[in-house]
Amino acid sequence: MKRKILILQGHPDASAPHLCHALADSYAAGAREAGHEVRTLDIARLDVPLLRSQHDWEHGQVPPSLAPAQQDIRWAEHLVLVFPLWLGDMPALVKAFLEQVARPGFAFEYAERGTAFTRKGLTGRSARVVCTMGMPALVYRWYFRAHSIRSLERNILGFVGMAPIHETLIGGVGNLEAGDAAKWMQKLRRLGEKAA
Repeated sequence: MKRKILILQGHPDASAPHLCHALADSYAAGAREAGHEVRTLDIARLDVPLLRSQHDWEHGQVPPSLAPAQQDIRWAEHLVLVFPLWLGDMPALVKAFLEQVARPGFAFEYAERGTAFTRKGLTGRSARVVCTMGMPALVYRWYFRAHSIRSLERNILGFVGMAPIHETLIGGVGNLEAGDAAKWMQKLRRLGEKAA
């Protein structure tokens, strides 16, 4: 089955290509070769202002620079978010982007004012999180319990209705040999073919 895929490149440094860019490109290449429709967004090339109040988040408008990103998210059936782990979490730019686009009225709606329950606005979409890091992925997963990835999956992607959500954690990137990097790119290419 052919799917509509949106790849969000979350590496905050757009001045030079990084492993995150190569991984996202590999996923996109595999997906396109398999006949899937693919759109890509490089978050570092967007104007992403910080949200500074709950009132703005709930009642303000998404910035014009990010309105097309919301349209791409609405269009997509599968979302791929690629970023490096910085200080144990997603880079601040990625968090700022998600805060801007995942607003009430788009990503979810309050079911009843004064309750903790919401209606999810982005159901019917699956997601894959691809995260690179300097530490070994097993250390992050088992010792640190992948806390920030779990939070992203549960409190943002799952909260707005995306499921299933899968992850690819790539550790030790500072010491990756060219052959190891090529294996990861091949793995991402195969995932792209399957839109997984």
